Parts: sequence; C-alpha cells; structure tokens
Amino acid sequence: MMAKVVNKAIFSSRVFSVNLVTYHINHRVMNHVDPVQQGRYFKFNIIVKQPKVGGVFICQKTIFNLFNRVYLFRPDRYEHSVTKIESGKRVILSIAVNI
Repeated sequence: MMAKVVNKAIFSSRVFSVNLVTYHINHRVMNHVDPVQQGRYFKFNIIVKQPKVGGVFICQKTIFNLFNRVYLFRPDRYEHSVTKIESGKRVILSIAVNI
C-alpha cells in the first residue's frame, strides 16, 4: 500500500503555486512526466527534510541542482521520480510556474 502524501497548498493560481508536500515512509513516486494544457511548466523544489534512507529524487534532466537539495526542472518535458522512502519522511517546498 502506498503511504499517504500530505499536500498543503500555501498559494495557488492558474500560473503559480506553492505547496508544502510531505511524503511518509514507504512512499515512492513512479517515473512520470506532468502533462500541461499549454505553455511551459517549471518546478523549483527545495527539500526541507530528507528521509534517513531512500527518497532520492531522480530526473532525466534538471536545469539546476544544488547539493541534491534544491532543484529547478521541467516536469512537463523530462521524466522524474523519487525512490522508495525506507526510513523517515521527505518534506519539500514546491514552487510551480506554468507560463
């Protein structure tokens, strides 16, 4: 069974959103691309809390990667995933822009 994800919307509009997302033990994100109706979709993710084991972000191509904790990428163009969280939890601040 997939662990529950807690997604707290901080701000949301048609173009811009900010979310605090918590992934718990046993959760994984399968390899995927985020579809968009139109425009270009960018995500700026900051890992606030890394799990003790697992929960590694994997992306086909990133625009920016700082110490494997801060990522800027195009989820609409490149496949991305997160490995299974074996211990602890993963908390990210996700800022998305669709232009």
